[in-house]
Amino acid sequence: MLTNLWHHLTLSAFAFDQWRAVSLIHRLLAPLRQWRQGSWLLAWGDWIGLTIVAVLFALAPYVSTTLIGVLLLAVAALWVLLTLTDEAGSGMTPLHIAVAIFWGVMVLATALSPVRGAALSGLIKLSLNLLLFLLVARVAQRPRARGLLILAYILTTLPVAVYGLRQYFFGATALATWVDANSAAADATRVYSFLGNPNLLAGYLIPGVMLSAVAVFAWPRWVPKGLALLATLVNTLCLILTLSRGGWIGFLIAGFVLLTLLVQYWSLWFSPFWKRWALPALLGGAAAVVVLGVLSVSSLRARVLSLFVGRADSSNNFRMNVWAAVIDMIQARPVLGIGPGNEAFNSVYPLYQRPRYTALSAYSVFLEVLVEGGIVGMAAFLWLLLLLFYQGWTQLQRLRTTQDSQGYWLIGAIASIAGILGQGIADTVMYRPQISTLWWMTIAIVASYYPVQSAWSSRSFKLRPD
Repeated sequence: MLTNLWHHLTLSAFAFDQWRAVSLIHRLLAPLRQWRQGSWLLAWGDWIGLTIVAVLFALAPYVSTTLIGVLLLAVAALWVLLTLTDEAGSGMTPLHIAVAIFWGVMVLATALSPVRGAALSGLIKLSLNLLLFLLVARVAQRPRARGLLILAYILTTLPVAVYGLRQYFFGATALATWVDANSAAADATRVYSFLGNPNLLAGYLIPGVMLSAVAVFAWPRWVPKGLALLATLVNTLCLILTLSRGGWIGFLIAGFVLLTLLVQYWSLWFSPFWKRWALPALLGGAAAVVVLGVLSVSSLRARVLSLFVGRADSSNNFRMNVWAAVIDMIQARPVLGIGPGNEAFNSVYPLYQRPRYTALSAYSVFLEVLVEGGIVGMAAFLWLLLLLFYQGWTQLQRLRTTQDSQGYWLIGAIASIAGILGQGIADTVMYRPQISTLWWMTIAIVASYYPVQSAWSSRSFKLRPD
């Protein structure tokens, strides 16, 4: 009985290809599919999608959110066009169902929001991010396209991280009050590179560290491996120098997940002794390096210790006051919340805020979900995470039997998701477009590994359409 319940909860027995094949709507779109067969441009549709998405990630750290929005609109239009002209049974996964339900809950929360107009703006932004997920999940089913997309992101992180390191060595003007003026780390330089905020930079680099680390193993030749190792070191050092405590927490959680999954992936080749001791030895060594680094660098030590001083640190005190007001907001509308987006939050939060503690968000992803979608929204979000990690683990075990190099990208994506969530415990930079796009990209990468039957999946990869 429990097994059947688990299968239903994870949609393990759902026949996605059969469901779409008998869909009335899909049959009505048959003329569009015939038109696509004669279209030369749409034959390259997935590669056009890859180009748009790669450009989006290449420009995200440098351009305004308006331009990011324009690129997301292009992503949305292309996905709609490709999907309406698709063959039956191509690309649907359990994660698509969970994402659709989460979106549906947010639609309902918007419709019932006390600030409907503001919530509608947030719903549009969420919808654009979800359409990015849908296009990336489709494009990344091709192993080569998946690798090229990740390569584009890794190459983009290098100038971002290098400029951050330059700020550390040559100085950088703080653009906001990021450190308690009374703390021992008040004079420390917090790098922020092109993103203008050290916490945002840390969140941006977490997937960069994880994906460049697994690229060391995924890329076959020594020169690319050297580039991946360089990117890993530069991104890690820059992330540390942001002095972002939330970023450090996310980095440590992501690193723990990465090392654990790598050891499990390689354990087929281990002797009985190393099957037992490889993971403790690796995690113990990593923990020792972290402890030595904290003890030997005064600015790191001061920032770490500030986590445990409670309200004595101004940043901690600020968050605690915001969280208290946010909890009042949740209690006022516990079922479906106030609707998605920062505009809805900014419209309602002043009614509950503590004096002098203005805020643009809940400073916690989980509290933000509760505020925006209520208990129903949180349930949908947690179900999405359950399916995400379950599908990731299931597909990783499938790849593990053959030691497929594509499994490393899956490991990096899972670790990145865990790291972004870890930072989100006490921050909401995940909602900034530079990171929200990465968040949905990594989820889409996990979804792309779901075994599907489509027109191209049974063929070998080709650079030109048939």
